[in-house]
Amino acid sequence: MPRITAPSVAEHRAAQERRLLDAADALLRETGEAPTLAQVAERAGLARPSIYQYFGSRQELLQALVRDVFPRWTEQIASAMRSAPTPADRLLAYARANIILVDEGSHAVASALADLAPGAEIDEQARLMHTRIQEPLVETLSELGVEDPESVAQMINAMVHAGTRMLDAGQDVTQVVAHLETVLGPLADRYRTAEV
Repeated sequence: MPRITAPSVAEHRAAQERRLLDAADALLRETGEAPTLAQVAERAGLARPSIYQYFGSRQELLQALVRDVFPRWTEQIASAMRSAPTPADRLLAYARANIILVDEGSHAVASALADLAPGAEIDEQARLMHTRIQEPLVETLSELGVEDPESVAQMINAMVHAGTRMLDAGQDVTQVVAHLETVLGPLADRYRTAEV
């Protein structure tokens, strides 16, 4: 039986799972590719067979990683928006925060999962994640009195996705953020003026 390194078996399992998720996340950020279970176990300092006590497959591990990373991503975007001085500034904060997270490698988790296991389950998980991330943007657009805030949010997200592709093509994150601000700045200015 493996040595327990926490006050209880449940805490030990939670700590080991955390180590595995952190190892998988680090490998994804470094390589941009879904790591094997063996690579994750090695990075976490566990014996290779031990990982199967926590995850039955690479897909299962990546799905757990998405569930782990997604709430943090959502909170970082919401926090950036809350820190903006006005509702109009929240529009820029939303776009900026998304691009910075992609640049930091958070997007690699979802991309790797989609590449590893395309299908309806993954598509639905991605759709729900994007809907959840968009909620504070739609709320802000509604607060600003934008007609059809859901459609405008989709347009803003299309610009964010274009920025993501620019990052993938090798553009610097500062340059991509500047491009987004050039495009979205007039929209924010229009509503910032209306707020006064």
